[in-house]
Amino acid sequence: MLGFLLWLLLLFVCWPLALLALVVYPLVWLLLLPFRLLGIGVEAVFELLRAVVMLPARVLGLSSGR
Repeated sequence: MLGFLLWLLLLFVCWPLALLALVVYPLVWLLLLPFRLLGIGVEAVFELLRAVVMLPARVLGLSSGR
């Protein structure tokens, strides 16, 4: 909601810039999508490594602190 209100303010102050933002935003989102997917993959690998390291403690019945 705040983003929409800021865009409306930009539309009121400088409408060509607001229209340019409407066109550029989806393109930037598409360009950044591979980096988001890479981040999800890296996070999954770290969670897997954490699970493997914590496995002996879980098998012995120790608490993981959560």
